[in-house]
Amino acid sequence: MPHTLEIIVPPGKKKERLDLYLTHHVENATRTKVQRAIREGLVLVNGDTVRSSYALTGGEVIQVTLPSPPPQDALPEPIPLDIVYEDDFLLVVNKPAGMVTHPAHGNYTGTLVNAVLHHCGGLAALQDPQRPGIVHRLDKETSGLMVVAKTEQALAALSRQFARRTVRREYQAIVWGVFRERQGLIEADLGRSKQDRKKMAVVAEGKPAATEYVLLEQFSYLALLRLKLRTGRTHQIRVHLAHIHHPVFGDPTYNGRHLIAGPGTPKQKSEVEHLLALIPRQALHAKTIGFTHPASGLPLDFDSALPADMEAVIRRLRGSDDGR
Repeated sequence: MPHTLEIIVPPGKKKERLDLYLTHHVENATRTKVQRAIREGLVLVNGDTVRSSYALTGGEVIQVTLPSPPPQDALPEPIPLDIVYEDDFLLVVNKPAGMVTHPAHGNYTGTLVNAVLHHCGGLAALQDPQRPGIVHRLDKETSGLMVVAKTEQALAALSRQFARRTVRREYQAIVWGVFRERQGLIEADLGRSKQDRKKMAVVAEGKPAATEYVLLEQFSYLALLRLKLRTGRTHQIRVHLAHIHHPVFGDPTYNGRHLIAGPGTPKQKSEVEHLLALIPRQALHAKTIGFTHPASGLPLDFDSALPADMEAVIRRLRGSDDGR
């Protein structure tokens, strides 16, 4: 289990960067590990998240959450998989919401990797025993299609395709608000939030990011969108949509579980409560994926149905709109 280490900086201390100070005062710490912990919100100074460059002057109380050391290798677990396609080089799976892609802090078991290892008996690791076969990720509560490599050749070839952005992917999402345009492009640089390092945000010094969207269906105060990523940043779709005031419905991290569109009447509030009860996560699904087969060179394209929770929300919305 993780535990918290508390360090009190001596009063009157000479000014020093937070990451350098912790590197010298936490056992087995390296500057890289310290900076990663700070980015992930595992370091608090006087109860607040700060940057690695934060200047300590003395008297501060630093709290460092130390995670339990992860296992050396991901272990096979008999977890059911929804396999869409499989051959000797790769498999395409439909990941359910609630499943983490690979073992990491706080989720060392029950992941997609654990399930695929049990199914395949082994995967290409390329020197990363925690992420064998993994060439891309989906957020824990995002459902949809993922490709997993079985061999070193496939892993390297698929990784190149993702790096070159030649993989064909489309998402569908239920989002807040009414759209005046049928399609659009969101371009806004993304980086760690300055207020909460566990979240991403639109920031001036962030990395370039672009998301295309097409309106598939407009309801009274929600909409169904098709989305394409021109870049692949962490939480990109969720942050971009929240940035243009159309957050993904049900998203607890980026304001998707608050009523932010519509008349705000008691009737609507009651309806929104019923809709949120149908989907306890963000209504975002990776619906299609296409790529070049790493061995044959042939194009492969796959499509998946929307999961039951998103379909339930859409059915209710269509019924409500028909009844107006």
